[in-house]
Amino acid sequence: MSSLSADQKQALETQAVNNLREYLQIPSVHPNVNYDGCVEFLEKQAKGLGLPCQVHEVVKGKPIVIITWTGREPNLPSIMLNSHMDVVPVFEDKWTYKPFGAHMDDQGNIYARGVQDMKSVGIQYLEAIRCLKKKGITLRRTIHVTFVPDEEIGGKDGMAVFVKTNIFRNMNVCFALDEGMASETEEFALFYGERSIWQITFYCPGHTGHGSLLLENTPGEKVAYLLKKIYEFRKTQQDKLKDNPTMTLGDVTTANVTVMNGGVQHNVIPPEFSFVTDFRVALTVDLQKFEETLKRWCQEAGQGVHYKINQRQMHIPATKLDANNPFWVAFKEVTDQLGLKLRPQVFPGGTDSRYLREVGIPALGFSPINSTPILLHDNDEFLNRSTFLRGLHYYCDILRRLGELEERSG
Repeated sequence: MSSLSADQKQALETQAVNNLREYLQIPSVHPNVNYDGCVEFLEKQAKGLGLPCQVHEVVKGKPIVIITWTGREPNLPSIMLNSHMDVVPVFEDKWTYKPFGAHMDDQGNIYARGVQDMKSVGIQYLEAIRCLKKKGITLRRTIHVTFVPDEEIGGKDGMAVFVKTNIFRNMNVCFALDEGMASETEEFALFYGERSIWQITFYCPGHTGHGSLLLENTPGEKVAYLLKKIYEFRKTQQDKLKDNPTMTLGDVTTANVTVMNGGVQHNVIPPEFSFVTDFRVALTVDLQKFEETLKRWCQEAGQGVHYKINQRQMHIPATKLDANNPFWVAFKEVTDQLGLKLRPQVFPGGTDSRYLREVGIPALGFSPINSTPILLHDNDEFLNRSTFLRGLHYYCDILRRLGELEERSG
């Protein structure tokens, strides 16, 4: 095994930044993502690394790219490094630089949609492998680097179907790393679980008539009652966060009204109003009691009020952060050695990790981005070059530690 010279290290870092910027320039943006550019780019990266690359379409037009670094003991359960290729839409007039230009300013800030969420992490995986291979290292365990589609719209045609295939089962994955989130402090966010997504449409029918009347049993009254209950509940969750500084957003249940419908004319009371509420339900909440609360609110709101469940997830067990999880122990050991301050927490949104945990695979969400504004899905999303490169070197140590783990369970 050899160490890298200063010139070799500089060359690798330059190549890593160039690869990141090239990847960011591929507009794999919703809606109607064309993934061809991403697949072509990743196949080129695999060839440059001397690694095999497979492309599978479980759903037509939704490719899953798998780049595999075979370990010394390929029969051991493998490690999966997951990232998603798709990014959310942009409002280009709100950006300082072109959102798919990957402009790097004088301070080394790289501006592009997806640089935090999460194309930088996918490149860090590959560049960490490149660095280890340059040092002559081969790990004990096989590493599968996966690039999946459609995470930003729920992953139903991506990871959700992929984990049910023989292709996935044959990968023999026992542990996975996936996306995390930037941190504005020196701490690094580390995610071990996710809240359950409940998206509910409430329907409020009632008497219709002229807008000048004072009719009983109108749809608006019922909407007002439900909104009052929802926002009273929302306030209790806000107070929980304010009163307990150790809590994070993932520890409480959030509720946000996202869509409202009803009415056709200014002077006509419509026969029905409806609205959608997006709940993200904390892991500590009894889901049966939560639904009973929704039913009670509807009954109290008035005659005919009901709801339809658009999306309802049951709780998926979180990944254990204890001595029973050898991969967590190894991850914590190496991050401690690197001097990283981790803040374990429940992810406030949804990621593909939930599908992995659902089939019994422990997964941690980790993006090595700290002291950086949280700009995923925001305008002027950026990541500093030095932050990206530090994260790359963190992954070199993390992969080496995880890939050499002898423990066969997981």
